[in-house]
Amino acid sequence: MTRNLEESMDLLLEEMIQSQQKTLLQCARRIVPYATSDDILQPNDFPALENHPYFRYEEGLLAGLLSAQMAIRAKGL
Repeated sequence: MTRNLEESMDLLLEEMIQSQQKTLLQCARRIVPYATSDDILQPNDFPALENHPYFRYEEGLLAGLLSAQMAIRAKGL
């Protein structure tokens, strides 16, 4: 792959991750109104988040994006 394509892929993934982090925080705040961006990193501190299927779904999407980013960066693509 060319360097420009690598950079474009990395930027796209970063944008998708940032968007999903915002979506996850919005979801968390519908369940726990005072949730912070740090709280979504430790949802086990909040049983309402830990056991909420929609929050867990959105959290899974974020985890998938982060995994893809790590894999691509590890391969040097």
